[in-house]
Amino acid sequence: MSSKEKDHWTSSAYQASASFVPQLTTKVLSWLSPQPGENILDIGCGDGQLTANIAVAVRPADTDKYERRSGIVLGLDASKSMIDTARTQYGPERSPNLDRLSFEVADCTQLLASKEGKQYIDASWDKVFSNAALHWILRDPSTRQDVFTATYQALRPGGTFVFEMGGAGNVAEIDAAMVAALVAHGVRMAEAKEARPWVFPSEKMMRGLLEEAGFEVERLELEYRPTKLTAKGGEGNGSGAGLEGWVSLMGAAFLEKVEEGKRGAVVSYVCELLENVVRRKEDGSEWLGYVRLRGLARKPATVG
Repeated sequence: MSSKEKDHWTSSAYQASASFVPQLTTKVLSWLSPQPGENILDIGCGDGQLTANIAVAVRPADTDKYERRSGIVLGLDASKSMIDTARTQYGPERSPNLDRLSFEVADCTQLLASKEGKQYIDASWDKVFSNAALHWILRDPSTRQDVFTATYQALRPGGTFVFEMGGAGNVAEIDAAMVAALVAHGVRMAEAKEARPWVFPSEKMMRGLLEEAGFEVERLELEYRPTKLTAKGGEGNGSGAGLEGWVSLMGAAFLEKVEEGKRGAVVSYVCELLENVVRRKEDGSEWLGYVRLRGLARKPATVG
Protein backbone atom coordinates (compact mmCIF):
# COMPACT_ATOMS: atom_id res chain seq x y z
CA MET A 1 0.00 0.00 0.00
CA SER A 2 1.21 3.51 -0.81
CA SER A 3 0.22 6.68 1.00
CA LYS A 4 -1.97 7.61 -1.98
CA GLU A 5 -4.22 4.60 -1.47
CA LYS A 6 -7.06 4.17 1.00
CA ASP A 7 -6.02 2.47 4.24
CA HIS A 8 -8.13 -0.71 4.41
CA TRP A 9 -6.02 -2.31 7.09
CA THR A 10 -6.86 -2.85 10.74
CA SER A 11 -5.16 -5.26 13.09
CA SER A 12 -8.48 -6.85 14.11
CA ALA A 13 -9.47 -7.59 10.50
CA TYR A 14 -5.99 -8.90 9.71
CA GLN A 15 -5.95 -11.16 12.76
CA ALA A 16 -9.40 -12.49 11.89
CA SER A 17 -8.64 -13.20 8.25
CA ALA A 18 -4.88 -13.78 8.04
CA SER A 19 -3.54 -14.64 11.48
CA PHE A 20 -1.68 -17.53 9.88
CA VAL A 21 0.75 -15.18 8.08
CA PRO A 22 3.17 -14.44 10.96
CA GLN A 23 2.87 -18.07 12.11
CA LEU A 24 4.28 -19.44 8.84
CA THR A 25 7.63 -17.67 8.99
CA THR A 26 9.98 -20.35 10.28
CA LYS A 27 12.00 -20.58 7.08
CA VAL A 28 12.34 -16.88 6.29
CA LEU A 29 13.33 -16.17 9.90
CA SER A 30 16.00 -18.87 9.69
CA TRP A 31 17.37 -17.04 6.63
CA LEU A 32 17.28 -13.74 8.51
CA SER A 33 18.97 -15.33 11.53
CA PRO A 34 18.72 -12.26 13.79
CA GLN A 35 21.67 -11.98 16.17
CA PRO A 36 22.19 -9.96 19.37
CA GLY A 37 23.41 -6.46 18.61
CA GLU A 38 22.20 -6.34 14.99
CA ASN A 39 20.18 -3.38 13.74
CA ILE A 40 17.26 -4.49 11.56
CA LEU A 41 14.80 -2.49 9.45
CA ASP A 42 11.43 -4.16 8.78
CA ILE A 43 9.69 -2.93 5.62
CA GLY A 44 5.91 -3.39 5.66
CA CYS A 45 5.78 -4.48 9.30
CA GLY A 46 1.99 -4.50 9.64
CA ASP A 47 0.83 -4.72 13.25
CA GLY A 48 4.35 -5.47 14.47
CA GLN A 49 3.91 -9.00 15.81
CA LEU A 50 6.82 -10.47 13.86
CA THR A 51 8.90 -7.30 14.25
CA ALA A 52 8.62 -7.59 18.03
CA ASN A 53 9.89 -11.18 17.91
CA ILE A 54 12.91 -9.98 15.93
CA ALA A 55 13.51 -7.20 18.45
CA VAL A 56 13.68 -9.70 21.29
CA ALA A 57 16.19 -11.81 19.32
CA VAL A 58 18.59 -8.93 18.59
CA ARG A 59 18.51 -7.21 21.97
CA PRO A 60 21.85 -7.91 23.64
CA ALA A 61 21.58 -10.17 26.69
CA ASP A 62 24.24 -8.08 28.42
CA THR A 63 23.42 -4.54 27.35
CA ASP A 64 26.42 -3.13 29.20
CA LYS A 65 28.70 -4.69 26.59
CA TYR A 66 26.92 -3.03 23.70
CA GLU A 67 26.40 0.55 22.66
CA ARG A 68 22.93 1.98 22.98
CA ARG A 69 22.78 2.10 19.19
CA SER A 70 23.03 -1.71 18.96
CA GLY A 71 20.12 -4.11 18.71
CA ILE A 72 17.76 -1.52 17.23
CA VAL A 73 14.72 -2.66 15.27
CA LEU A 74 12.49 -0.27 13.32
CA GLY A 75 9.22 -1.27 11.65
CA LEU A 76 7.83 0.81 8.78
CA ASP A 77 4.34 0.58 7.32
CA ALA A 78 2.09 2.90 5.30
CA SER A 79 -0.97 1.98 7.37
CA LYS A 80 -1.44 4.34 10.32
CA SER A 81 -3.94 1.91 11.80
CA MET A 82 -1.41 -0.91 11.80
CA ILE A 83 1.37 1.26 13.23
CA ASP A 84 -0.94 2.55 15.98
CA THR A 85 -1.67 -1.06 16.93
CA ALA A 86 2.02 -1.99 16.83
CA ARG A 87 2.93 0.87 19.14
CA THR A 88 0.16 -0.08 21.55
CA GLN A 89 0.88 -3.80 21.59
CA TYR A 90 4.66 -3.74 21.50
CA GLY A 91 5.76 -0.55 23.20
CA PRO A 92 8.65 -0.69 25.73
CA GLU A 93 6.20 -0.62 28.61
CA ARG A 94 5.05 -4.08 27.53
CA SER A 95 8.46 -5.63 28.02
CA PRO A 96 12.01 -4.47 28.83
CA ASN A 97 13.13 -6.53 25.82
CA LEU A 98 11.31 -4.10 23.52
CA ASP A 99 13.05 -0.91 24.62
CA ARG A 100 15.00 -0.72 21.33
CA LEU A 101 11.99 -1.34 19.10
CA SER A 102 10.09 1.47 17.37
CA PHE A 103 7.50 1.87 14.62
CA GLU A 104 6.93 4.65 12.11
CA VAL A 105 4.30 5.39 9.47
CA ALA A 106 6.12 5.48 6.14
CA ASP A 107 5.22 4.86 2.51
CA CYS A 108 7.83 2.27 1.55
CA THR A 109 7.38 3.09 -2.14
CA GLN A 110 8.65 6.62 -1.46
CA LEU A 111 11.70 6.12 0.76
CA LEU A 112 13.97 7.66 -1.87
CA ALA A 113 11.66 10.53 -2.75
CA SER A 114 10.24 11.71 0.57
CA LYS A 115 12.00 13.65 3.29
CA GLU A 116 10.60 11.27 5.89
CA GLY A 117 11.83 8.23 4.00
CA LYS A 118 15.35 9.42 3.35
CA GLN A 119 16.21 9.40 7.05
CA TYR A 120 15.95 5.61 7.10
CA ILE A 121 18.25 4.91 4.14
CA ASP A 122 21.51 5.86 5.79
CA ALA A 123 23.71 2.76 5.23
CA SER A 124 23.48 1.89 8.94
CA TRP A 125 21.33 -1.25 8.99
CA ASP A 126 22.86 -4.71 9.32
CA LYS A 127 19.79 -6.31 7.78
CA VAL A 128 16.58 -5.27 6.05
CA PHE A 129 13.63 -7.63 6.38
CA SER A 130 10.21 -7.89 4.78
CA ASN A 131 7.49 -10.52 5.16
CA ALA A 132 4.20 -10.71 3.25
CA ALA A 133 4.39 -7.05 2.23
CA LEU A 134 6.44 -6.59 -0.93
CA HIS A 135 3.68 -7.88 -3.23
CA TRP A 136 1.69 -4.80 -2.15
CA ILE A 137 4.63 -2.40 -2.07
CA LEU A 138 5.90 -3.37 -5.53
CA ARG A 139 2.53 -3.18 -7.27
CA ASP A 140 3.25 0.15 -9.01
CA PRO A 141 5.87 -0.37 -11.76
CA SER A 142 6.89 3.30 -11.59
CA THR A 143 8.27 2.97 -8.05
CA ARG A 144 9.26 -0.71 -8.08
CA GLN A 145 12.97 -0.29 -8.70
CA ASP A 146 13.16 2.60 -6.22
CA VAL A 147 12.13 0.21 -3.42
CA PHE A 148 15.18 -1.97 -4.05
CA THR A 149 17.49 1.01 -4.48
CA ALA A 150 16.30 2.39 -1.13
CA THR A 151 16.78 -0.99 0.53
CA TYR A 152 20.30 -1.22 -0.87
CA GLN A 153 21.16 2.26 0.35
CA ALA A 154 19.73 1.52 3.81
CA LEU A 155 22.17 -1.35 4.36
CA ARG A 156 25.74 -1.07 5.55
CA PRO A 157 28.33 -2.67 3.22
CA GLY A 158 28.06 -6.44 3.64
CA GLY A 159 24.50 -6.15 4.98
CA THR A 160 21.72 -8.51 3.89
CA PHE A 161 18.17 -8.17 2.62
CA VAL A 162 15.87 -11.07 3.51
CA PHE A 163 12.27 -11.26 2.35
CA GLU A 164 9.27 -13.45 1.72
CA MET A 165 6.31 -12.42 -0.42
CA GLY A 166 3.72 -13.74 -2.84
CA GLY A 167 5.38 -15.26 -5.89
CA ALA A 168 4.25 -16.06 -9.43
CA GLY A 169 0.95 -17.96 -9.30
CA ASN A 170 0.06 -16.88 -5.76
CA VAL A 171 -3.69 -17.12 -4.99
CA ALA A 172 -4.39 -17.49 -8.71
CA GLU A 173 -7.91 -18.74 -8.02
CA ILE A 174 -8.75 -15.56 -6.09
CA ASP A 175 -7.22 -13.32 -8.75
CA ALA A 176 -9.31 -14.90 -11.52
CA ALA A 177 -12.50 -15.01 -9.44
CA MET A 178 -12.25 -11.36 -8.40
CA VAL A 179 -11.86 -10.21 -12.00
CA ALA A 180 -14.76 -12.44 -13.08
CA ALA A 181 -16.96 -11.13 -10.25
CA LEU A 182 -16.32 -7.51 -11.20
CA VAL A 183 -17.09 -8.17 -14.85
CA ALA A 184 -20.30 -9.93 -13.82
CA HIS A 185 -21.27 -6.80 -11.91
CA GLY A 186 -20.74 -4.39 -14.79
CA VAL A 187 -17.03 -3.50 -14.63
CA ARG A 188 -15.10 -3.56 -17.90
CA MET A 189 -12.55 -6.39 -18.17
CA ALA A 190 -9.56 -4.05 -18.58
CA GLU A 191 -10.61 -1.99 -15.56
CA ALA A 192 -11.16 -5.12 -13.48
CA LYS A 193 -7.65 -6.38 -14.29
CA GLU A 194 -6.14 -3.00 -13.49
CA ALA A 195 -7.74 -3.13 -10.03
CA ARG A 196 -5.31 -5.84 -8.94
CA PRO A 197 -3.61 -4.47 -5.79
CA TRP A 198 -0.63 -6.79 -5.93
CA VAL A 199 2.20 -8.11 -8.08
CA PHE A 200 3.58 -11.64 -7.74
CA PRO A 201 7.04 -11.82 -9.34
CA SER A 202 8.82 -14.83 -10.74
CA GLU A 203 12.32 -15.74 -9.57
CA LYS A 204 13.72 -14.31 -12.81
CA MET A 205 11.92 -11.00 -12.39
CA MET A 206 13.01 -10.66 -8.77
CA ARG A 207 16.62 -11.51 -9.52
CA GLY A 208 16.68 -8.79 -12.18
CA LEU A 209 15.28 -6.18 -9.80
CA LEU A 210 17.75 -7.06 -7.05
CA GLU A 211 20.79 -7.13 -9.33
CA GLU A 212 19.78 -3.85 -10.96
CA ALA A 213 19.91 -2.25 -7.50
CA GLY A 214 23.42 -3.64 -6.92
CA PHE A 215 22.64 -6.69 -4.78
CA GLU A 216 24.42 -10.02 -4.99
CA VAL A 217 21.66 -12.64 -4.90
CA GLU A 218 22.63 -15.55 -2.66
CA ARG A 219 19.36 -17.47 -2.34
CA LEU A 220 16.07 -17.25 -4.18
CA GLU A 221 13.29 -19.83 -4.18
CA LEU A 222 9.66 -20.23 -5.12
CA GLU A 223 7.55 -22.52 -2.93
CA TYR A 224 4.00 -23.73 -3.53
CA ARG A 225 2.41 -23.76 -0.08
CA PRO A 226 -1.35 -24.36 0.11
CA THR A 227 -2.53 -22.47 3.18
CA LYS A 228 -5.50 -23.08 5.44
CA LEU A 229 -7.63 -20.02 6.11
CA THR A 230 -8.79 -19.08 9.59
CA ALA A 231 -12.09 -20.80 10.29
CA LYS A 232 -15.15 -18.60 10.02
CA GLY A 233 -16.91 -18.17 13.33
CA GLY A 234 -14.11 -19.77 15.33
CA GLU A 235 -13.38 -18.49 18.80
CA GLY A 236 -11.69 -15.11 18.59
CA ASN A 237 -11.97 -14.99 14.83
CA GLY A 238 -15.08 -12.87 14.55
CA SER A 239 -17.42 -12.86 11.58
CA GLY A 240 -14.74 -11.68 9.18
CA ALA A 241 -12.79 -14.92 8.94
CA GLY A 242 -12.83 -17.64 6.30
CA LEU A 243 -12.81 -16.98 2.57
CA GLU A 244 -15.39 -14.20 2.92
CA GLY A 245 -13.20 -12.28 5.36
CA TRP A 246 -10.05 -12.85 3.30
CA VAL A 247 -11.70 -11.54 0.12
CA SER A 248 -13.21 -8.55 1.91
CA LEU A 249 -9.85 -7.47 3.35
CA MET A 250 -7.25 -8.52 0.79
CA GLY A 251 -9.50 -7.77 -2.17
CA ALA A 252 -10.63 -4.35 -0.95
CA ALA A 253 -9.05 -2.58 -3.93
CA PHE A 254 -11.08 -4.78 -6.29
CA LEU A 255 -14.28 -4.03 -4.38
CA GLU A 256 -13.78 -0.28 -4.74
CA LYS A 257 -14.54 -0.68 -8.46
CA VAL A 258 -18.23 -1.15 -7.66
CA GLU A 259 -20.52 1.04 -5.58
CA GLU A 260 -20.65 0.22 -1.89
CA GLY A 261 -24.09 -1.35 -2.08
CA LYS A 262 -22.85 -3.99 -4.53
CA ARG A 263 -19.70 -5.03 -2.69
CA GLY A 264 -21.37 -7.69 -0.55
CA ALA A 265 -22.78 -9.27 -3.70
CA VAL A 266 -19.33 -9.32 -5.31
CA VAL A 267 -17.84 -11.06 -2.27
CA SER A 268 -20.68 -13.62 -2.28
CA TYR A 269 -20.15 -14.22 -6.00
CA VAL A 270 -16.44 -14.94 -5.44
CA CYS A 271 -17.14 -17.28 -2.52
CA GLU A 272 -19.78 -19.19 -4.45
CA LEU A 273 -17.60 -19.42 -7.54
CA LEU A 274 -14.69 -20.83 -5.53
CA GLU A 275 -16.63 -23.06 -3.14
CA ASN A 276 -15.63 -26.33 -4.79
CA VAL A 277 -12.09 -25.07 -5.41
CA VAL A 278 -11.05 -24.00 -1.91
CA ARG A 279 -13.29 -26.05 0.42
CA ARG A 280 -12.34 -29.57 1.45
CA LYS A 281 -15.34 -31.86 1.72
CA GLU A 282 -13.97 -33.99 4.54
CA ASP A 283 -13.95 -31.18 7.12
CA GLY A 284 -15.19 -27.97 5.45
CA SER A 285 -11.82 -26.24 5.81
CA GLU A 286 -10.86 -23.62 3.21
CA TRP A 287 -7.45 -23.53 1.53
CA LEU A 288 -5.85 -21.08 -0.88
CA GLY A 289 -3.03 -21.78 -3.31
CA TYR A 290 -0.32 -19.65 -1.76
CA VAL A 291 3.01 -19.43 -3.59
CA ARG A 292 5.84 -17.86 -1.62
CA LEU A 293 8.88 -16.17 -3.12
CA ARG A 294 11.73 -16.12 -0.63
CA GLY A 295 15.11 -14.43 -1.05
CA LEU A 296 18.39 -13.46 0.53
CA ALA A 297 20.55 -10.83 -1.17
CA ARG A 298 23.71 -9.11 0.01
CA LYS A 299 25.14 -5.64 -0.46
CA PRO A 300 28.79 -6.13 -1.41
CA ALA A 301 31.22 -5.56 1.45
CA THR A 302 33.22 -3.28 -0.82
CA VAL A 303 30.99 -0.87 -2.68
CA GLY A 304 32.31 1.28 -5.50
